[in-house]
Amino acid sequence: MISALKWIAGAAAFAAVATTSLARADDLGDDGRRADDSFLLLRDAVRQDDASKADFYAARLGNYSIPSYVDYYRLKPRLKDASYAEIRDFMKRYEGQAIVDRLRNDWLLDLGRKRDWATFDEQLPLFVLNDDTQVKCYALQSRALKGQKVAGEARELLTAPNGYGEPCAGLIATLYQAGQFNVDDLYAQLRLSGEYNATGQARRIVALLDGNEKKAVQAVDLPAIALAKGVGSGRVEHEIYIVAIGRMAKTSAKLAVLALNKAASKLSPQEQQEAWAAVALQSSYSLSPETTEYWQKSNGAALSIDQIQWKTRIALRNGDWKQVEKNIRAMPASLRADPAWVYWLGRALMVQAGSIQATGEAMQLFRSISDQSNFYGLLALEETGKLITIPLPGLPITQAEIAPIAANPNFQRALKFFGMRLRFEGTREWNWGLRGLSEREHLAAAEFARQNNILDRMVNTSDRTRIQVDYTQRYPSPHIDIMHPTTQTLGLDKAWVYGLIRQESRFIMDAQSHVGASGLMQVMPSTGRWVAKKIGLADFAQEMLSDVRTNILLGANYLNMVLGNMDGSQVLATAAYNAGPGRLRSWRSTLTKPMDSAVFIESIPFVETRTYVKNVMSNTTYYAALFEGRPQSLKARLGTVAPRGYTEQEQQESSFGSR
Repeated sequence: MISALKWIAGAAAFAAVATTSLARADDLGDDGRRADDSFLLLRDAVRQDDASKADFYAARLGNYSIPSYVDYYRLKPRLKDASYAEIRDFMKRYEGQAIVDRLRNDWLLDLGRKRDWATFDEQLPLFVLNDDTQVKCYALQSRALKGQKVAGEARELLTAPNGYGEPCAGLIATLYQAGQFNVDDLYAQLRLSGEYNATGQARRIVALLDGNEKKAVQAVDLPAIALAKGVGSGRVEHEIYIVAIGRMAKTSAKLAVLALNKAASKLSPQEQQEAWAAVALQSSYSLSPETTEYWQKSNGAALSIDQIQWKTRIALRNGDWKQVEKNIRAMPASLRADPAWVYWLGRALMVQAGSIQATGEAMQLFRSISDQSNFYGLLALEETGKLITIPLPGLPITQAEIAPIAANPNFQRALKFFGMRLRFEGTREWNWGLRGLSEREHLAAAEFARQNNILDRMVNTSDRTRIQVDYTQRYPSPHIDIMHPTTQTLGLDKAWVYGLIRQESRFIMDAQSHVGASGLMQVMPSTGRWVAKKIGLADFAQEMLSDVRTNILLGANYLNMVLGNMDGSQVLATAAYNAGPGRLRSWRSTLTKPMDSAVFIESIPFVETRTYVKNVMSNTTYYAALFEGRPQSLKARLGTVAPRGYTEQEQQESSFGSR
């Protein structure tokens, strides 16, 4: 027993020393700081694809604490010209590290470009993450060239043309030339290119069809000019015209409808349906009242992934449960398995049965996702008659369990990168270190992250467990000494504020968004100045948003103001906090009567905001369960949303019996 305790103490001490020496080089003096600065300059040189600068800075890092990344950055700009022996030597030297998988990803793309399928096929099974769409396209192309049937897999993969690049374009050409794709596949890809504003891909598809490439580019980029020239003759010209109609509908559905009606006599019934689907999709994003009519006119069209989902969302808003069921059952199996559509199919069956009691199939659907901790998993759980509770925690994680995590080189490298504010590299190393760990070890890694104040990794790591769970890791409440008096003074729901922070910044204090929002509550500088003036905070400066106390004070006050403007609806205020009050007022103005909040959320036009609101509201429910120590109802928290001016009584009366 004594020897075991000595080993534990020794391991912990070693881990602490190793972590400190690696993650805090800047504490070791000017040499450590200069080395880190050179590493950052090396990284920037590689991002600029400047091989000579990369070599210059790499030469200054001969004894750097993470040599694998120095060698990777030295090699990457020369990858196209590097010998296979040099690449293999790097992989052998750093075998098992995350950076090797990163290099293999790069190399596979280069091998695909060179059409070196023999080496590509050798390396592909060694690519651990295998999360690159373009690599997957090359993989399918390699198999197709060997005569394998891959069309079905390709159709499932090729759904977002803006990420295709040359590899996926090459796959489409290969499959078409081999007879695995037919002209209908190409036309589906052409229409998809219009949806995604993928000009280059539209041009490549039209070239395969021996059509006019210039017209294809014009249809995507200058639809008004393309429509003014008329529909043309032949299917290729017609399909290009349909793309132009969809692109025009993005800015003006009325003009798109005029052009469609004018050309209708020259289009086949099928082509007209496809054109109406293109208009209906864009109209769905504006939630305009004509959208339902457009979708009805599209009946019979082959719908894209986005189109079938939006047709279903509009049916949800209309309360057309029969259409909801029909649409979901028509979805591809992979999409139909999404928790959102599992839940809504169950709801459609339940409502059509004429009772709030779920039918057998509906209950089976609800139970199939009720163990998931996401938005629809929680709603499905409640449909089975249960409320949201916090499971009892297991045995506390011990320092003995944390010691091997702390000694793991992957986590050490992660801490080093986090200390340098290189979150992308740090997260890569952290996630690589989690591979193969048991659930208990995941909890130990999460606790290690807590000890090092990397709360986003604690949350993400703990979220991965399914049987052994610790909700204090998943839903932390740091800075409670600041948060509690602030929310109490404002009369603001503390659980909701924490639920929002968890989604906004994952508790990264120095988080910066691409639009300039800062800190825990991701407050925009302009918003910070406006709120500071409103609450009488003198001498506000943008740098103050990095201060925890100021960030929470301004963010909570702003959230409270938004809540007041949204008639006290957490759902509406959450959406407004993310997308802006102006957009929310526009979306809300489309309501003619109170609507189930879950339906409203599912039909938010922005993917980011739709996901954001779902996550914030489910986060809030869990925080409430933790803070209050009793079961919670997400359904009750969501309630209904109503047009501005509805009284609470009118809202309750309108929603009575809607389920």
